[in-house]
Amino acid sequence: MNSEQHLSLKGKLTNYVLKQLRLTNQPLVKVYRGFGNDQRITVHGHAFRRSALPRKNYRNKPLVNLLAVIRLFLAIPYPKVTIRVLFNELVMETQTDADGYFRVDLPLPKPLSPGWHPVKAELISQTLMPEKILAEGEGLVLIPNTTPFICVSDIDDTFLVSHSATITKRLRVLLTQNAHSRDPFEGVVAHYRLLAEAVSGPGATNPFFYVSSSEWNLYDYILEFSRKNGLPDGIYLLSQLKQLSQVLQTGKTKHLTKFERIVRIMETYSDQQFILLGDDSQQDPPIYESIVRHFRQQVRCVYIRRIRPKKQHQTQSLVEAIEAMGVSCCYFANSAEAHQHSLRIGLVAS
Repeated sequence: MNSEQHLSLKGKLTNYVLKQLRLTNQPLVKVYRGFGNDQRITVHGHAFRRSALPRKNYRNKPLVNLLAVIRLFLAIPYPKVTIRVLFNELVMETQTDADGYFRVDLPLPKPLSPGWHPVKAELISQTLMPEKILAEGEGLVLIPNTTPFICVSDIDDTFLVSHSATITKRLRVLLTQNAHSRDPFEGVVAHYRLLAEAVSGPGATNPFFYVSSSEWNLYDYILEFSRKNGLPDGIYLLSQLKQLSQVLQTGKTKHLTKFERIVRIMETYSDQQFILLGDDSQQDPPIYESIVRHFRQQVRCVYIRRIRPKKQHQTQSLVEAIEAMGVSCCYFANSAEAHQHSLRIGLVAS
């Protein structure tokens, strides 16, 4: 007998709505791209009770795009459950937090070769005996080449046109467009690709870390946008999950967490120099000025895209503070200016 026949009318209606929105109530472990060095690797992800199935088609119809984004904010995390992380012979267990998020740092018995390495995570039942694996997820961990530079970039209004400073404009573009119909700023992809290849040596590229106030709900959306537009492959570190009732706060988060994420990257790769890229729509200028104050010897240069005329005077003061500490900083209106700056300081070849 079909199990749905035992459901109440409310249960059947719920299943129908979930099916129409391409949501599933099956447990899921999502493993995000991790990173590591010679001593350890960081593996992280989310466990979900309910999640959105991957989008297959990108028809540019406003209603379709609206529903596709809304369902990302209908995900329900799986809090306080056991996650087992497996990497080669290494095994470590942890618990998800109240948002279903987990992160483990696995010590390495010996250094790994540069490149992407597969990792696995299992959601373990805590009530069923014998133990049962409720869900499995696979991901990748990057061990970067030892190149001269590591690039850390914001996302919204740094390379992805987002209108973050105006919530109505941000919501309109987020809810009515999709990862294939949205645009990067003119020239930004070419500039980023040059930075990835800057004095990196044969067969290697400078790694990119994308650190954003956008929510983990949008992880696949942003990944697909980056792939479609040919941005350098990299690691994405996003912000706390949001529920549908919080959509009006999308892209808004405690900016201290962004500072902490960047610090974690810089401490992981303490022997390399960093190129920081952001914009003046939110808090990148003060965050980057603070990063330079704490890690001046590790920062090669800073790029700030000019988005908000009203913040220009304030941002210019921070730019001057960064330069006073001996770090080159480019406050630019378009990517051609940033490209010329990279040529002028010898960061990229002509």
